[in-house]
Amino acid sequence: MSRYDVVGIGNAVVDVIAPGGDDFLSRMGIEKGIMQLIERDRAETLYAAMSDQREIPGGSVANTIAGVGNLGLRTAFIGRVADDALGRFYVAALAAEGTDFPNPPVAGAALPTSRSMIFVGEDGERSMNTYLGISAEVGPADVDPAVAGAARFLFLEGYLFDKDPGKAAFRAAAAACRAGGGQAGITLSDPFCVNRHRADFRALIAGGLGFVLGNEHEWQALYQTADLDAALAQAAAECPLIVCTRSGADVVLIGAAEGRVEVPVHRVQPVDATGAGDQFAAGFLYGRATGAPLAVAGRMGCIAAAEVIGHVGARPEADLRALFRAEGLG
Repeated sequence: MSRYDVVGIGNAVVDVIAPGGDDFLSRMGIEKGIMQLIERDRAETLYAAMSDQREIPGGSVANTIAGVGNLGLRTAFIGRVADDALGRFYVAALAAEGTDFPNPPVAGAALPTSRSMIFVGEDGERSMNTYLGISAEVGPADVDPAVAGAARFLFLEGYLFDKDPGKAAFRAAAAACRAGGGQAGITLSDPFCVNRHRADFRALIAGGLGFVLGNEHEWQALYQTADLDAALAQAAAECPLIVCTRSGADVVLIGAAEGRVEVPVHRVQPVDATGAGDQFAAGFLYGRATGAPLAVAGRMGCIAAAEVIGHVGARPEADLRALFRAEGLG
């Protein structure tokens, strides 16, 4: 039996969330409602300007792993943090959630732990200012083959392709997972990431990945077409399982064994839309790990996504399994 049901590899980022009205954003020169990458000096300035903040361990795939852990499966996350206050917080928070973090904080690191300063307006709009720090330095040495090789499912963050060591770490983890009998899959992360690394992603998908998750814009960017059905057909010819979320429209899943399935999405008014894709992935992976049919796994993903957009923060606060049971699932 595998030691872990799901292992993630990605950026280990501490989300620091604080109120931030329009006047504050204007005064600090923050563009409302977008995510922007910032440098270290800017990160320190914004961090010092925060008040009433709360800190939450974050990162896209790390959020997914937290959701899977909420559902009771065995999880681990491969990432990189410094031996500083935020790094030690990150490791302790994951441990409290029941997720193993096999890489100890790096002592004497040149770069600090990554953080995203998130200012939330009265309208629920998030303005994110992310300093990548040490998490962007993940490399092959951070991948323990015994951890990746013990995963039934390995979930990879596309953003890691922004640096060559991240690409190498990615490939090493996927190879270890497959050698151990598991399935490796990827999230495409965002259309800009896809545009930067299209050739690498296409080669990876055609080279043995078990599943790929993306939204409609990411799939269209990957295959350079506005015809979503054509993009998904090409992807399905190259990968045994693909998933496409569509901004409130039905989710499309195409499996080599189960064919095309469309799962309806029940629209809800979001309080904070950040994390919807991450938690969709959590519900979906839980469904696949527990042997649920494709349509049921997709529905689980939709329920998990709906839960997380109902409150501030990118990680679930409710008991997701209880929500599944209430819908007659699991």
